[in-house]
Amino acid sequence: MAESLTIARPYAEAVFKLARDSGSLPSWSDALARLSAIAGNETARDLLGNPRLTTAQVSKLVSDASGQLDQQQLNFVQVLAENERLAVLPEIAQHFEVLRSGFENVVDARVTSAFPLSEAQVADIVGTLQAKYGRAVKVTVSVDAELIGGVSVQVGDEVMDASVRGKLAQLAGVLKA
Repeated sequence: MAESLTIARPYAEAVFKLARDSGSLPSWSDALARLSAIAGNETARDLLGNPRLTTAQVSKLVSDASGQLDQQQLNFVQVLAENERLAVLPEIAQHFEVLRSGFENVVDARVTSAFPLSEAQVADIVGTLQAKYGRAVKVTVSVDAELIGGVSVQVGDEVMDASVRGKLAQLAGVLKA
């Protein structure tokens, strides 16, 4: 993973600068998400490494499978194919989104709840996070019944665990000491 990120970083930074300067950040986010999904597909990975396919064929397959791409995005896919870097598209997309969030002053938060949250509950969590970080918050909500109750919130590498499972784990750690 670290090696892939090292390879992906310069591509992501170059694409970010291009997208920022041309005012096409949303378009590039969408395109990179689609390209990333294709590159992350097991069948597609087999095709990417197939020595029987030319660079142009691989580039065309990926471009066609990803739907509508503008000329710059098609050129980007071609460059990645020529340099045998299509496999790192998921890391490129991920790093691009980090750069975009920083540029737009947005913090990404992952909220995991034991039960589905209402829109009001999500809005309350978003409000609390916005107050804490002083930035807009883009939230992704998921459900994990193993939490038993409560929520766990991850922002970057900071985790705020207010789940029953987390509290029980803390209690168990205290009792063992």
